[in-house]
Amino acid sequence: MLRAIVLGAGAGGGFPQWNSAGPGCRRARSGDPAAKPRSQASLAVSADGERWLLVNASPDLRAQMAATPALHPRPEPLRNSPIAAIALTGAEVDTIAGLLNLRERQAFRLYGTPTSLAVLAENPIFRALNPEFVTREVMPLHTAFAPVDGQGAPLGLTLEAYPVPGKVPLFAEGAGDPGLAEDGEAVGLAISAGGAALHYIPGCAMMTPALAERLRGAACVLFDGTLYTDDEMIVAGAGPKTGRRMGHMSMTETMAAFAPLGVARRIFVHINNTNPALLDDSPERAALAAAGWDVAEDGMEIAL
Repeated sequence: MLRAIVLGAGAGGGFPQWNSAGPGCRRARSGDPAAKPRSQASLAVSADGERWLLVNASPDLRAQMAATPALHPRPEPLRNSPIAAIALTGAEVDTIAGLLNLRERQAFRLYGTPTSLAVLAENPIFRALNPEFVTREVMPLHTAFAPVDGQGAPLGLTLEAYPVPGKVPLFAEGAGDPGLAEDGEAVGLAISAGGAALHYIPGCAMMTPALAERLRGAACVLFDGTLYTDDEMIVAGAGPKTGRRMGHMSMTETMAAFAPLGVARRIFVHINNTNPALLDDSPERAALAAAGWDVAEDGMEIAL
């Protein structure tokens, strides 16, 4: 059986975002039960319920681990962790900053594309992850492989990374729009165990024919839900960029793109604080439900 836990469902900054006075963030801060807080996006997956692979290490990882009993240390030995490996879908701050929470000499494997691992190698702060304990391994594209733990034991999972249209990390952008890339800057992951599989794609700028065919008939897809409409942040006065400029499809675009694909379970993740679909009582949430989409919440569990 494949088990997954959504550690965080929010986009960068989470929900409520620390410096946002938007209507949704105000409702979340007030404790409104229809505006549930979300931490920044990350996923945990396991084939046995004992050893876990994390997909991305968000800046909120320490709090996410504390809130997830499956990731707590076992009674013995004194220092241990069920976290056996981490796979990166990119090298934005939102996906790698949480690695610094794991610097206490705990063995695990760290998988990433050459592009993502190069970002870590170029930033000396990530040397805090002692290479005697944390082995970095290149995650091949378009090639299924069996991830292992820090001691080299297979986890019972199969991963396949594939590029999706995306952008270089924001901190790596130069002047102007660098345009979209599909060479490993952003990847989706097919994760399988025991004959069951899900896809995790927290960032994607557009649906391509190749991606549509890959996802056709899938049992479960967790997909980029950053914005409800492409110009959402501009209309809200929250920023000058469209979703496409930031490397994300809008939910309205995604619903249309998925309609002919026959995906059994569709779940939006990586949801920005401006997105009205975060609110349980919004017309946008009702529209998603009518189209067969779920909106992820922190702690959501999926079993396949």
